[in-house]
Amino acid sequence: MRQKLYDFIKEKYDSEPEYLWARFPDYAVFRHSDNNKWFAIVMTVAGGKLGLENKKQVEILNLKLSEPLFVDLLVRREGFLRGYHISRGNWISVLLDGTVPFDEIIPLLAESYAVTASKQKRQKLRPPKEWIIPANPKYYDIERAFDSETEIDWKQGAGIKTGDTVFMYVGAPVSAVLFKCKVIKTDIPFEYTDENLTISSLMRIKLEKRYATEEFTFDRLRKEFGIFAVRGPRGIPNSLSAALKDE
Repeated sequence: MRQKLYDFIKEKYDSEPEYLWARFPDYAVFRHSDNNKWFAIVMTVAGGKLGLENKKQVEILNLKLSEPLFVDLLVRREGFLRGYHISRGNWISVLLDGTVPFDEIIPLLAESYAVTASKQKRQKLRPPKEWIIPANPKYYDIERAFDSETEIDWKQGAGIKTGDTVFMYVGAPVSAVLFKCKVIKTDIPFEYTDENLTISSLMRIKLEKRYATEEFTFDRLRKEFGIFAVRGPRGIPNSLSAALKDE
């Protein structure tokens, strides 16, 4: 399983094993190329050191997970242990003797890769997200813009990336979500500052759906979905996401 794992990491993450310790020549470390952090460590350890009944040498894979609760649940299962020598920081050890199927190891490896990645890489790795963002009609007539175009450039909010979905909340006097858009490009250079607004980059959004002004009013957002203000980009609750998709 060790070689199968190495081949997978090479193909998926373009990372080769590094052997850092002369005393432990078969300990292999895999790390990110940008921040040099380890995301996987393969070791050969005596079973007795791991608290196993089998005292013979066993191969383990050390991975870092995001949630302590998830770690607590996993280590109750056969084949999972507290991280050997690195028990702090949500590390676990996975037996590579077939107790844990390879297909179960892959998503844990992906999480370890994401958790240890740089901020920039984590942003790229995360799945598409849904946002609600404000549009002030006092400064820009977005309704008229979408009457003539299906794609427009808009101020890019922090954390938004290509592939995300943004629901445009148009402020007073409309006070309602009117548009569903897909983010098709980000980090478009643009510098603008005045007393009301500062823009450092733009994103391009493509119109996918329109909503009637009476469908998702501010009053409904407040009463049904617990949204009491839309002052900047924010994630949306699952209940609102489902409702917006049903309409």
